[in-house]
Amino acid sequence: MNIVSIGFFVAIVGLTLVVTYIAAKRTSSAADFYTAGGGLKGWQNGFAIAGDYLSAAAFLGVSGAIALTGFDGFFFSVGYVVANLVLLYVIAEPMRNLGRYTLADMLTARFNEKRIRGVAASGTIIIVILYMIAQLVGAGALIKLLFGIEYWVAVLIVGVMMTTYVLFGGMTATSWVQIIKASLLLFGTGLLATLVLVKFDFSLLKMFDTIAVDHGEEFLVPGIKYTSTIDSVSMMMALVLGTSGLPHILMRFFTVKDAKTARSSISWTTWITAIFFSLTIFLGFGALNFVGLDQILAESKAGNTAAPLLAHYLGGDVLMAFIGAVAFATILAVVSGLVLTGASAISHDIYGEIIKDGKLTEKQQVVAARTGSISIAIVSIILALFAQSLNVSFLVSFAFCIGASANLPVILYTIYWKKFNSTGAVAAMVTGLVSCLILGAMGPNVWSPVEGAAIFVGKPLVPLAVPAIITIPLGFIAGYLGSVLSSSKVPKEEAERIYKEIRVKSNTGVSVSDISH
Repeated sequence: MNIVSIGFFVAIVGLTLVVTYIAAKRTSSAADFYTAGGGLKGWQNGFAIAGDYLSAAAFLGVSGAIALTGFDGFFFSVGYVVANLVLLYVIAEPMRNLGRYTLADMLTARFNEKRIRGVAASGTIIIVILYMIAQLVGAGALIKLLFGIEYWVAVLIVGVMMTTYVLFGGMTATSWVQIIKASLLLFGTGLLATLVLVKFDFSLLKMFDTIAVDHGEEFLVPGIKYTSTIDSVSMMMALVLGTSGLPHILMRFFTVKDAKTARSSISWTTWITAIFFSLTIFLGFGALNFVGLDQILAESKAGNTAAPLLAHYLGGDVLMAFIGAVAFATILAVVSGLVLTGASAISHDIYGEIIKDGKLTEKQQVVAARTGSISIAIVSIILALFAQSLNVSFLVSFAFCIGASANLPVILYTIYWKKFNSTGAVAAMVTGLVSCLILGAMGPNVWSPVEGAAIFVGKPLVPLAVPAIITIPLGFIAGYLGSVLSSSKVPKEEAERIYKEIRVKSNTGVSVSDISH
């Protein structure tokens, strides 16, 4: 454990704690805690969304995946960037106009039923926990590499810190930690990519030629990991469509004042993520060429430490310490946002709206939110202790699969389909969620004939790493059949009136009743 590493980490942690302290003074109401009072500007929220998006899976997982599997690892980068376009053109404006704090708020704007809120909140909690495990696994591998600290100790350290940010600073602190982290991450990846290019005389062709000659041309074409076209398409479907169903991303649209600012946020996010993911190919191939597969696999079988190892090769202990500190800030920022999202589902949706019927004082709402934060953090930490061997990109892609299969169908039907009803909404969410969990549990990331390659040793019953190509259509079909085969609890005239209200409000942010007056 060297003094440089300690210095970078202390500086990062100190900066984020100062931000949390300042934010805590401004966090007094439920709106402050959940959505920073809706006062973020477009560029601020854009950087914060990027901070949510550019997680340990993006920085550590994608660069590691490219180092281990070449072009197949780059699938993650392409999917993440294209996904922003779906958010920008289809989701951002209606979500901001219809919601308040959570995804469930947006859905209950049309279907004011507790079962809708309960199912939506349950799906949110599962997605958040999966995503959280990915970040904590990445944190454990990173700190173990840098400091030699035991994995479980590293996970506990991150768990305590992330909970501190949320408990005291709420969304304001979380947002600014994410803005700082996104800026540092862009600088860090840009620096590494530049140093890699220097080694190849600033020639992309030379880099690709070197990889092909020294490691094999298979690294430059699909096929190392995803040997079937269906598997590749399924993964891309999860990544491209899943973002629009991720609760911690959707929650970000409630932190701005209007739909125009929400669209501006996604524009900023798209540029930031496009630049970042373009650089991951240099990190991955740089690690493959200069660090080598053997050393990468020796430190982490999943490849999660490829970027820090590359930094050590290029700049010694100082650069490795800086990149490690940036990756640590990345993890802290993302898990803070996830804790807040999970807490909102527990405290606002389940406790506040379902159990207490919305009859809570501002103080009670904030106390409930902080209690929910502690609960979601504890569960995630415990599960992360048993997931050390998993590649964090898989865990995140699985969360994307659930978002695309369970949440996206019900969001689109709620906004755009007149005949959609509450039974269809429940059917879509339950079918999408359960099918993902079942098929994922039978897939190659959980079962593998090779010992150590997955959680269990055995032949997978489902050949798809991410079953999105099956589960997304199932979610849409279930929503359709649930609606057409059941009768609405709301009279037809009232249902049509509510739908017209939703269409007007989703596009303008103004209720029909407000216009009439």
